Amino acid sequence: MAAWGLLLSAVLGLVVRGEVIDDVLNSLTRGVDFLERQHSQINLDGVVGFLMMQAELKAAVQSWPHSDPVSWAQRGRAVVLVRRLELSLERAVAALKQNDLDYYREFEPLMSWRFWQVPGSWISTDPSLVYSSTLSSECYDENLSDKCLTLLLGTWKQNGTPCIVTKQCRDMMTRFGCPFYSLSHQLLYFMIGHMKGCSNLLKGDSRASRVNMTDQSYQSIFCSNMMKTNQDLLTLGLELGAMNTDIFLENILVCGLAGFSDFYKSDWLQHILRLQDVEVGCFGRDRNVVSERIGEELLQQLQPHHRVKRREKVLLDGCSSHMTGVAVGALGGYLNFYLAEQDITKRPLS
Repeated sequence: MAAWGLLLSAVLGLVVRGEVIDDVLNSLTRGVDFLERQHSQINLDGVVGFLMMQAELKAAVQSWPHSDPVSWAQRGRAVVLVRRLELSLERAVAALKQNDLDYYREFEPLMSWRFWQVPGSWISTDPSLVYSSTLSSECYDENLSDKCLTLLLGTWKQNGTPCIVTKQCRDMMTRFGCPFYSLSHQLLYFMIGHMKGCSNLLKGDSRASRVNMTDQSYQSIFCSNMMKTNQDLLTLGLELGAMNTDIFLENILVCGLAGFSDFYKSDWLQHILRLQDVEVGCFGRDRNVVSERIGEELLQQLQPHHRVKRREKVLLDGCSSHMTGVAVGALGGYLNFYLAEQDITKRPLS
């Protein structure tokens, strides 16, 4: 009887796993449908999210188990999705380059799925690393943040030297107690530095209290606090505003990509799936702004030097470019985690 119970449990686990993967694939397919229609309008942050999804999806295809016909059929769907995504992203990146060449060049290294390294192993956040108090407002400057990233990437000038870390950048990116988007930007700074191959992010930091800190130490601190942020946002209710939802999704995306498996919670996945607009496949859609945005887009077309804001762009159908890219990137992470992590006790399926 005990053996029969174990067998039944294993079968039920496979059924649930298959259904969850189907749900994620269905959502990603709708996201790619949206990208195919809107590739020329999505801003840089949105495109980066889709590129992260592309890296995650390619990794998932490589690790897909050959266990049964259903699983193999799902892999076939993923392969088709990868092909569609490649074509749409080529067009989206070309549009970014055409719309604002200077800005595109600043972040050109990020414009390939090959840049975004998918986790090969998993770790968890540590509640003991959560700040005792947090600032009530953001503590980073977006323009300075962008400049710090270009110094890492070597795009601060033509043929610039990469991996440059100024004291101003290091101080901002290692500051403790920062909330919300500041946290995710601090984490991205260390992630991008690692993926770029920079080994001197903390060089020159003479603070005695930080003498044993490593790049991974900071990532653990940031993601542990981002975990607390997500838990608090769920307690408050994400319906309080689009920004809260965007932060919630961005934390899952970047900390999942950094290898923190406890961000891939089953109930969080279900929440993400419910956020998607079933009609057009995007995230963060606000139908009330559609007519208003049409007027704004027409005005912008009359301004030849208008710079598309990187952080956010509401499209003509009321969709959020940033939130859509972040959401599909997070979903790609869920899919890859399910397929790459072989220990069933760590899979967020319960």
